[in-house]
Amino acid sequence: MMMFRMFAVAALAALMAFPALADTPLAGAPEQERLSSRQIGAFLRNIQQPVPQPQTKPGMGVRAPAGPTDAQLRAINLTRDDTCRWANDGECDDPRWGTGACTENSDFSDCWRVALGMEDDSCQWANDGECDDPGIGTGACVQGTDATDCAGVAHLRNQTDSCEHAFNGVCDEPGSGTGLCPPRTDRSDCIGRERPLTINDHFFGHDDRVLMDTAQFPWSVIGEIDMEVSGKCTASLIGPDIIVTAAHCIHSQGRLDARGVFRTAFAREGGPLEARVTGYLISPNWDHQRFSSTNDIDGTDWALLRLNRRLGDELGWLGVEALVRERGVQGAMRARIYQAGYSWDTGDNLSGNLDCRILEAADDDTISHDCDTTRGDSGSPFMVRENGEYFVIATDSNFRRNPDGPMIYIATRTEGWVDYLPEFAAGRIGTAGPRPAGPGKPSTGQDPNLPAPGK
Repeated sequence: MMMFRMFAVAALAALMAFPALADTPLAGAPEQERLSSRQIGAFLRNIQQPVPQPQTKPGMGVRAPAGPTDAQLRAINLTRDDTCRWANDGECDDPRWGTGACTENSDFSDCWRVALGMEDDSCQWANDGECDDPGIGTGACVQGTDATDCAGVAHLRNQTDSCEHAFNGVCDEPGSGTGLCPPRTDRSDCIGRERPLTINDHFFGHDDRVLMDTAQFPWSVIGEIDMEVSGKCTASLIGPDIIVTAAHCIHSQGRLDARGVFRTAFAREGGPLEARVTGYLISPNWDHQRFSSTNDIDGTDWALLRLNRRLGDELGWLGVEALVRERGVQGAMRARIYQAGYSWDTGDNLSGNLDCRILEAADDDTISHDCDTTRGDSGSPFMVRENGEYFVIATDSNFRRNPDGPMIYIATRTEGWVDYLPEFAAGRIGTAGPRPAGPGKPSTGQDPNLPAPGK
């Protein structure tokens, strides 16, 4: 799911205006599906944040406290060293207290407050009611400088469920558990599944996800698609050589580029299977810039991709159902929904939901839902089960901010593309290659004489 999608167009324009940022991880991949808090924070601090004006926000004007003494640093073996390439990016990357992207004692400025337990409210956005800490908040502040706003979620900082033993009900981290997992990789079992709604992630107060066995159907046909220019998303086999994902997953810097590799069945005996993308079909109404800056065309966030191998002949594939069209809104809202994707915080494991619901079906071919999804889940399938078979009814898209409550999580319904599927599978519509043919707005590969699907 794309983080901060409302900022994507502004970020691209700003990067063009500031060539010095071209060497940062953000440059060249502003919509990368696994966009890190480092990249988001760099964007917010260096590009998006307006020049502060006196008293424009409640926390401004707070003086930063004096730095640590040498004696304090010696007590925890921390030196005043910022030689790591990620130093001064706002996020602590020391392996003892942060992400582990740096070696010990090479990210002093970002880490000393957290390391010494001296977090403060010196950020210009402190005390505005929103956590701006990297990773658990917006990333607009340096780690540990928005203490009051982040107090309720600070315990979740740098915690994931990436261990293969996550979600088993037993704490497997060293010290507090069995030691089967590395530190900070078994969050739900060691800390709990409750997620404050103020955390800058996509959970609904309680994380109900479980890990799926990718050697077993249907989880074996839900894979990861690694795009050459735009990062990773989730995709699913819906035919022998056809997968479905989100349209925003095959875009980078506002341009369509569907070159990529689909891998699935990671736990399969003999190893995973993979295939390359050879063609695509997207909505004739898709516009990446408009999608990134508005909520107007979320129902067009789908992409059918053709593969160079018929993986489905060995693994099988998911069916497709236009659930709202077939059952009506009320019938669709009563259906038990299954979902699975490669979430950023579960490492290489497929995680998902076994019992969630549609909350609303909109006229724009979208649904809102209460499945626990996050970055990396974009393109992941929402399914119903009928007579032992699984049918895709929507794919994960994005979220919308909600001033009156938790964020609203959006999936794109199959009604937008199900009528195109037979023609695309037969090779009668769609592109013959994964890249756009020329400059300018990329072609959808769509026959303009075809009626709009799902209407």
